Amino acid sequence: MKTTKTEQLQIRVSREEKARIKQSAKRANLPMSDWVLSKLIPSHQQYFQALVKELCTDDGTRYTLSSLNDFLTPLSNGELLSAVSEEPVSLPNQYRSNYLAATIEYACHKNDIEPPEWVNKIDPLDKPVFASELKSLKLHLLIHSPPPFRRRNIFIDASLGDRI
Repeated sequence: MKTTKTEQLQIRVSREEKARIKQSAKRANLPMSDWVLSKLIPSHQQYFQALVKELCTDDGTRYTLSSLNDFLTPLSNGELLSAVSEEPVSLPNQYRSNYLAATIEYACHKNDIEPPEWVNKIDPLDKPVFASELKSLKLHLLIHSPPPFRRRNIFIDASLGDRI
């Protein structure tokens, strides 16, 4: 996802440093600014922040939550930590924030790493939310929801390929 650049940042470097940056950017086939940004803000982190921003809108929420899961699942430990390390500038509504936090906790648990501290600041939902209103499924969801979701009062089914 491409973001519009509206701000400017100026840094002072030596002539030799600028030459090295210019040469590295040329080798990467990137403009110097893009190359420097790619080193400061890893692309995984940029994509994660874009997904969270998308969660703050009303459009495509179900697909955005699926995209978030699909994005986080294959990441290595380092990539996952890098992607989710920075607290989003704005968080979506309470339900989506909890779903986001549970998804991150779930991914971190599967990778045997601690989730970032900012996730703990999101208070669990006051009332339970079920993926289905069918009474016959509620018991199944109560039992089979992944623990991070249950702790946040979200009851979903994760039995099909563990896709949440």
